[in-house]
Amino acid sequence: MNKTIAIVGALDTKGQEYAFLKEEIEKRGFQTLVVDTGVLGSAYFEPDVPRSRVAEAGGSDLNQLIERQDRGEAMAVMTKGVAEVTRELYKNGQIDGIISMGGGGGTVIGTSAMRALPVGFPKLMVSTLASGDTAPYVGTTDITMMPSVVDVAGVNRISRRIYTNAAGAICGMVNAELDEREDKLLIAASMFGNTTTAVDHAREIMEAKGFEVLVFHATGTGGQTMEALIADEYIAGVLDITTTEWADEICGGVLSAGPHRLEAAASTGIPQVVVPGCIDMCNFWARDTVPEKYAERTFYEWNPNITLMRTTPEENQRMGEIFAEKLNAATAPVAVLIPLKGYSQLDLEGQPFYWPEANQAFINALKSNLRPDIPVAELDYDINAPEFSSQVAETLLALLETG
Repeated sequence: MNKTIAIVGALDTKGQEYAFLKEEIEKRGFQTLVVDTGVLGSAYFEPDVPRSRVAEAGGSDLNQLIERQDRGEAMAVMTKGVAEVTRELYKNGQIDGIISMGGGGGTVIGTSAMRALPVGFPKLMVSTLASGDTAPYVGTTDITMMPSVVDVAGVNRISRRIYTNAAGAICGMVNAELDEREDKLLIAASMFGNTTTAVDHAREIMEAKGFEVLVFHATGTGGQTMEALIADEYIAGVLDITTTEWADEICGGVLSAGPHRLEAAASTGIPQVVVPGCIDMCNFWARDTVPEKYAERTFYEWNPNITLMRTTPEENQRMGEIFAEKLNAATAPVAVLIPLKGYSQLDLEGQPFYWPEANQAFINALKSNLRPDIPVAELDYDINAPEFSSQVAETLLALLETG
């Protein structure tokens, strides 16, 4: 049976372009399933999923959208609806890949459909925005962004080549065969430059026990991606050794993972070990980008583009309260391990971020607010000591056995 590629887009404003793309894909022996997200004009050709179905999935009536002529409302409805439609198509096994094309609006709608699909499912977005900041469109997924070079407006000498390449690319992605091998249970681990030694050692222990460890750099998007994979139930256990993204969320740093960090494992019932790794630091770009209100704080220039700021007792207290709030929602085994001799390389005695009172503020707040049945182990090591990382890994192994 031929594989099917979903084509998502507005068949009123971009109908000619999508007709060309559809033809190119089908020339390569694939079936297509076209989802129309247009609202105002007539469809250039008959889709497989009409725009009325997309609007309905988005919680509205197509005729009402047409009558109101409100582009913002129409975009919101179709963006929501197309995600629901593609999620259903995938769940029913009707599609094997997805492609879309567009400018600003088309990229929003196309990538909304793609973000509803799991990691590993072939996704290709041909966009006028592909050479800029794609984070708002890609999010934590594996969407492949392809620059359209010229606007997605007609089929011409340049765009014809781009669309043909795009058709070949998505067909190749769908046809790619995964090398079959034994699947191991996945462990998620959070890491920073300051905690590399600890995470590497814990990873070695977990891998020796037959697990596969996915390491996520705690740079905001890294934490978000880890949370998303946990929520999608790819992960069996979590070594959350580097929770520094909460320092950035509290202080307004540049590497925040947002207010939902530490929620996924709790809500999905995944065993986790949590460590206050690098919460002694908030991240900014070059020194001249640090907000003026922090002028009197303690800083360390990690490199010419990264400036670290030491967090205060008040900020650490707030993080302790937040960690307790997030972990109290856990439905699976969870434990907190605290390295009393330093939360990072810079937090060791004699180092610029050494401030025991600030660290203690975190501990006090955490223990005062945490559920009594959640264990907190205070160990007399720094975070990168092999004795500490060994204990982190052994604790997760024990939780996995009991969970």
